[in-house]
Amino acid sequence: MNTSSAALIKKRNRFSSISIGLHWLMLLLLVAVYATIELKGFFPKGGDVRQALKPLHSGLGITILMLVIIRITYNAFQESPAIMPKPPQWQLFSSRMMHYVLYLFLVVVPVVGWLMLSAKGKPIAFFGFELPALIGPDRAFGKRLENLHETLAQAGYFLIGAHAIAALVHHYVLHDNTLIRMLPKFNNGK
Repeated sequence: MNTSSAALIKKRNRFSSISIGLHWLMLLLLVAVYATIELKGFFPKGGDVRQALKPLHSGLGITILMLVIIRITYNAFQESPAIMPKPPQWQLFSSRMMHYVLYLFLVVVPVVGWLMLSAKGKPIAFFGFELPALIGPDRAFGKRLENLHETLAQAGYFLIGAHAIAALVHHYVLHDNTLIRMLPKFNNGK
């Protein structure tokens, strides 16, 4: 087998650099969006730091929404590399369903947050810009949306954790290439 054929086969065993980059960037943004909301509780209401964390949280959430739309669109035109050795059909199905749920989560939570801020009549901050409200003011509806946003965000801890645990089980227990396919290349592609 010549070098270009070996490189092509090796490339098919990994996601593209764009997919890998988007995956890990979105993880970092999720850590940041959760950190902003968790850290907010350590600062007094009305304080400068607490007030600064709110628009940062919104901006990061909207960034996640934009990136997930880009990621879904990009992935629609990309073939996923095969898992080797091939897992049973039920594992492939559950993996596909988990990815759909994760993508739905990454779209719905920021949209609900945007709707919540809109209903509460608050600005939708996006790194120095103010985005338009999606709906008119309605404080009671805004409170219900806030509860939904918080509940979905709490469910996100479980979804993200389950996704990470599944990747580790595939790698360390099932000994397949599920995790390797999404890791960045290091050591000259090895």
